[in-house]
Formats: sequence, structure tokens, C-alpha cells
Amino acid sequence: MCGFLGIAGLIGRDIAPELYEGLIALQHRGQDAAGMLSFDGMFHLRKQNGMVRDIFRSRDMQRLKGHLAIGHVRYPTVGVGAEEDAQPFYMNYPFGVAMAHNGNLTNWVDLKANKFPQDNICLESSCDVEAILYAFAQGLQRTIGSDPLANRIHAAVKAAFKSAKGAYSVCGILSEGVMFGFRDPSGIKPCIVGRRESEEGVEWAVASESVAFDVIGFDRYRDLNNGEAVVVVPGEEPIFIQVADQKHTPCIFELVYFSRPDSFLDKISVYKSRRRFGEALAQQWRDSGAPEADVVIPIPDSARDAALSMAEALGLPYREGFTKNRYVGRTFIMPNQEARQRSIRRKLNPIPLEFRGKNVLLVDDSIVRGNTSRKIIEVARKAGAANVYFASTSPPLTAPCPYGIDMATEKDFIARGRTIEEVRDEIGADHLVYLELDRMINSGKAGNEEISEFCTGCFTGCYPTDDAEEHLAALSAERAAARN
Repeated sequence: MCGFLGIAGLIGRDIAPELYEGLIALQHRGQDAAGMLSFDGMFHLRKQNGMVRDIFRSRDMQRLKGHLAIGHVRYPTVGVGAEEDAQPFYMNYPFGVAMAHNGNLTNWVDLKANKFPQDNICLESSCDVEAILYAFAQGLQRTIGSDPLANRIHAAVKAAFKSAKGAYSVCGILSEGVMFGFRDPSGIKPCIVGRRESEEGVEWAVASESVAFDVIGFDRYRDLNNGEAVVVVPGEEPIFIQVADQKHTPCIFELVYFSRPDSFLDKISVYKSRRRFGEALAQQWRDSGAPEADVVIPIPDSARDAALSMAEALGLPYREGFTKNRYVGRTFIMPNQEARQRSIRRKLNPIPLEFRGKNVLLVDDSIVRGNTSRKIIEVARKAGAANVYFASTSPPLTAPCPYGIDMATEKDFIARGRTIEEVRDEIGADHLVYLELDRMINSGKAGNEEISEFCTGCFTGCYPTDDAEEHLAALSAERAAARN
């Protein structure tokens, strides 16, 4: 999971300062590294490990000239998180192409070990966007310069789809002064097009999450379809190109956790989806004969909306029982368990008045390894809770994600091979309820009836692409070798 934003501004403008603001809005999608690349006839690049606010200075903004620019925030799932893995990437030969992406290639290990060495391609990093970049450039090279732009982009994206398997969305720049974007054939990763109109003209943007548009004054124009590309020549209307046609299976975990509640993905409001998760969870809580609670308290931030609607549906008071330290990053995307454990207590501090002597229902978006849940429950008990009940707005996570969410390996999932009662005992709760899979899916679909199916591989172990399990096995072997 990463975040990107590309802007095609009016000719003569320097768009990098607005790109910076958009990346700040996407910082929740990756806190490991960030980068911006602009184009004014030349590529200008600045990228580094760290947060957006710490990387870019006024001198960088002055150097990042041009009306075309793309930016990225990184969360490492492939590679070691070294500085050379930061995006965007670009190449100058045989074409000038720059690119950033969100997602993961399921055949990355094979490309790195076999295909690229056979093609005498020397990779500069361990970041899989390089594979998409090279495949795109190879497809572009097979076209003729006089071909219509749409035909050339179609050929390039088709080559990328053929070579780079998995789940990803991309934005990029061609050195002929064109911005482009495309979305994987299954549409697992989101990709949204934005539009801004002023007296001077119309500008366009492409992003991995719509909230990036809000802060820079763009309107959501439309989501890219699965397997679709968009091409923007500044000052002209965008060209949409359908390159592949497969079943659309967007990632439901975007709605559960990753995206900000003020975003829309595939026309679905993340906020309303989480509200529906809470309502469905309340109904399930009643149906299961769960014990009566005195108060509903969310685990901030992504469970807030669901907890509020769950409290309303159960007729219980909703209280903010934890104060969150805003200067500690998202624990889920921290690089290792030790870092997560150190961060969770610094991150959340209880308000004892909301716990003392009460039967408390804690609501969280998910339970992965169980360590965070266990720690939070311990904190609630120390704050004086009589009983601590726990509800998850998603089903048990039991399978790793091959598509760019660096979840635990199979053996690390607390729910894998355990009953709900056993998980309850492991995390120390007095009662535990997971939202059932069908209820979660139906809550997601209610936001857009055109969505017939979501990717739910992390809950079911069934993936929408054919080589996902093979990739997970290869990735597990590679990581084991690295540890040894």
C-alpha cells in the first residue's frame, strides 16, 4: 500500500507546491519515504526516506519546476525500504518516462531473478515499480512515433499488463509533455481522476485516493475502470482507453482500514461504508446473544465511524476513551512487530473516567497478530473496566495479502487455526465478535450496486489473480533466506 498523486496543470504553472499539499493528505498511506518529480522539458526529482513534511524544503519547491508533476508516499512491501526504493522512478532512454505506483507485483521475484537478467536489464532498486516502468517502455518502443497517442499508450499499458502481474495502479509522465495513469486488470487497487476548472482553463489529476483532490481544489471526475488507462495532454480533454477486460474485484480492506473516511473509491463513500459496518456489527452483536455493554469505545482512528453507528444501533452511549498521540505513525504499517509494540502504548492513552467500573465494548477495524488488541485490552482493564468486550468490523484475517498490504505471514495471524473463543482468550477479552464476511461484503456493495465482487483474499485465502499463491510462497522463501 502506497499513495500517489499526479497533476497536469496549465502550461506555464509550477504545480509542485500543490502536489506537496496533496501528498500530505495521502501521508496515511505510507510513512517510509516520499518523492516528487516535475517536468518542464526536463525531469526534476527529489525523493528520500522520511515523511513529506521532513523531506521537502523551499529550495526543493523552487527546483521542482513544471506544469506536470507526480508524487508518492511509500509503505514498503517489496524491497528493504532503502532510499533507492523511494518513488517516483524515471528513465531517459529510449523514451523519457517517469512513474509512481501503488500496489504489488505477484511475479516480482521471477521478474527480478529471471526475466530482467535475460533482457540484460540491470535494476537500480528492489522496488517493483521498476518492472512496470521497463515493461511500459518496451511496449512504447514497439510503436511508431507517428502513431496516435492513444494507440501508443494502449500498446505500452498492454505490455505492462502482460509482463507485470498482480495489483497496482500507476501514474506517470511522458517527456513529450503528457500525463498518464492506469489501473490493473482486476481493479484491485484504486485509481481516481480529478478535474479542476478555473477562468484560465481546466486541469486534471490522477490519485490513489480522492482525498488528495479535496485539499487542492479538484473535484472527483471518475474512477478508472479495471484495466483502463487515461491520457492527459495539458489543455485538452483526457482520453480514456480500455486495455483489458476482466472481473472487477476492488480491495475491500481499503474500506475497512486503509483509506481516509473522507475519500470515495469506486463511487463508494469510505465513511458511509464504515457506518454500515457498524450497523451490521450491532445487528450481529444482538443476533449472537452477546452480553450487554455500558459504553462503546472506538480504537482510534479508523474504527470511529463504525463504533458510532454501532453505539447508536445498540442504544448505548458512545465515548472517546482513548486519547491518541498524533505524532506516532500508524502501527499497522510499521516495519516490524517490535516497533509496533513500542508504539502502541505511546500512541493511545486511556481516559480512566470512561472505563472505571463499566462493561466496555471496544470496537476496532481488524485483528491481525493480536498483540495490539491484547495490549489495548490490558490498558482498558488497568483503567478500571469491569469487563472488556471486543468487536471487529471485519472478519478474522487468516491469509497474507499478495497485493501490497504487508500483513503477517500465515503463522503470525492470530485467527488462523483458532476458533473465535480461542482468539478471545489469546487477546484477553471477555467476549469477542467478528463481523461476518457476508455482512461486510453486503455493506460494501451497498455503496455501489455496480460492484459485484470484492477482493477478500486476506479473509478467505482465495485471490482474484492466478499466481497469487505462487508469489506468496516465493516471497516467503526469499524472506527466509534473507533472515538466514
